[in-house]
Amino acid sequence: MTRRVAVAFVRLAAGWVLGACAVALASAAVADTAPPASDGDRVPFTMERDVHLFTIQKDGSIEEHDDTILRANTTSGVDEIAQRYVWFNKDIEQVQLLAAETIDPDGTVHPVGPEAIRDVQEPRSAGAPSFEDGVLRTVIFPGVEPGSRVHLAFRKTRTKPLQAGTFAYLVEPTRDPVELQRLIFDLPAEVPLYADTRGYVAVPPVTANGRTRYEFDYRHGPYARLETGAVGYANWGDRLMVSTVPDFASFAARYRGPATDATIGDPAIVRLAQGLSASTADPRVKAQILYDWMRLNIRYVALFLGETAAIPHKAIDILHNRYGDCKDYVALYGALLAAVGIRSEAVLLNLGPYYSLPDVPGYGSSAINHAILWIPDLSLFADTTSGGVGFGYLPPSVMDRPVLLVDEGVLARTPATQLRERNARLQIEVDENGAAHYAYRAEDVGFSAEIERNTFRRATRQRTQQIAANRLLATGLHGTAQLRTDDVSATQGPFATSMQGTVEHFIWTDGTTAVPALTSFSGGMGSQVQAWLEEPARTQPWACIGGEYDETLEITLPHFARVTDVPGETTLQDRFLTFSSRYVFDPATRVLQVRRHLRAAFGHQMCSADEFAAMKDDLVRVERDLDAEVVVKVAN
Repeated sequence: MTRRVAVAFVRLAAGWVLGACAVALASAAVADTAPPASDGDRVPFTMERDVHLFTIQKDGSIEEHDDTILRANTTSGVDEIAQRYVWFNKDIEQVQLLAAETIDPDGTVHPVGPEAIRDVQEPRSAGAPSFEDGVLRTVIFPGVEPGSRVHLAFRKTRTKPLQAGTFAYLVEPTRDPVELQRLIFDLPAEVPLYADTRGYVAVPPVTANGRTRYEFDYRHGPYARLETGAVGYANWGDRLMVSTVPDFASFAARYRGPATDATIGDPAIVRLAQGLSASTADPRVKAQILYDWMRLNIRYVALFLGETAAIPHKAIDILHNRYGDCKDYVALYGALLAAVGIRSEAVLLNLGPYYSLPDVPGYGSSAINHAILWIPDLSLFADTTSGGVGFGYLPPSVMDRPVLLVDEGVLARTPATQLRERNARLQIEVDENGAAHYAYRAEDVGFSAEIERNTFRRATRQRTQQIAANRLLATGLHGTAQLRTDDVSATQGPFATSMQGTVEHFIWTDGTTAVPALTSFSGGMGSQVQAWLEEPARTQPWACIGGEYDETLEITLPHFARVTDVPGETTLQDRFLTFSSRYVFDPATRVLQVRRHLRAAFGHQMCSADEFAAMKDDLVRVERDLDAEVVVKVAN
């Protein structure tokens, strides 16, 4: 539900306190003993009490008092809670630890000494000087064992807001039991709060002395496990998002203003863009040339939008430094496009397994945390931070997502589907000793082609051969493998890999052999169907990315081998799946041919549990066919 209340909220799960508990905490009473855990309730750790008090001023400056008590229930829980991190921006924030101590089950307190508290650079800055404002204050607790508690309290003061006059905060449960979590927001009475709450209970607000105090309480016992392949919990589970920004149009305007860049027309940028694209007059080809230059020449520094100031660096500085985060990529690519007369605008969205945004705008791990570009004249989105995705396509992590068009201030959505095909052909010739000599070729078409090409573009020769060995081993076969690829310097079009090698004892020269009717190695329809069926039943929404697969196997058997059993053909079609298989054996040439075709068309990337149930029986039939074997005996 969406409510208007008179306070503001900050991003919890996105990084104020990092680690098993992603929230900052305020003063808490310490219980003397931990309640005994039943055999069926052995969760690693429990959040006993977690209180956050935010005092927000009208200009967006904040004083935050956080206090938390976590209890280790198991040895793995000790590993989870014995080291805590407080994230802060050293340029605009100060952190003061108020309490850091381990509490034994009998109540004995062990304070954390100064030698166990240190500041370390946020690792995602990757050594880039322009991003060294993120710091982790590391607290290492002594003597933690099952039954112990760790108590951490601190004050964080932000004198300069990331966005002047605004405040927003996201809380997403860490999915560990919570006995009490309380989030308190104190701000001027004339500043409204807009909240999207699910599972968090709002306490009636209190206004006094020109300020309003709001509280949200949360309790939760052990959570059901997150199913394999399930999308992010916030798509259907508990979540709290609050913001002093009333709507997405206002949020876009606040991003748009500070992002204005006077260097967009710098002569160096113009010369580069026009020089790179001088060979063509086609706007789409120009945009592609500039896109490829960006992703191959600008190093991506992966800091989530909203963790530091949501203002891109100047385009000319990004060009000189040759690195940047997502908003910097947008700034420089947009400037390059403008230099050749192509319009574009920034787009804000979530980068992660979340297919919806909260009803109120703000930054966070399951809210807005990424920026890409919209090119209206070409009717396409472009994410230049994804070095392995070709122009005209998007990485799956930003497909089928709601997006905020910054210039227009309206919500739109990225495409739900895009081209994905794989064609595979496996030829096996078995000699009179039972050894198989194979040749395998797989060609990717669509968005997966450049992902595959980029894998080998960045791989050493040794790494390439490791990939080949792993792909053979994933089929259950043991042998040699040599891999070759198409030209990795290309940046568009289909991409093929070829493997050759030998498998000893593919068919035994005495007795009976069950020969796998493989039509592809890893990455084909077998890998895809196996991933979809990782759960026997689903209760949670799951990620479903479709595609089309065409695979062929041709085995030439030795003279001593006699085929006694060939699988039957399979044909099926339902709302989402179309599948067929055909087996043909020619005794005269001793050649077995297997042809399989699978088309999975879901129409979206987040499927429901009901949709899984509707297609499960057909998926199992496909899996059974893919696991089929041909029975071969030694001829008498």
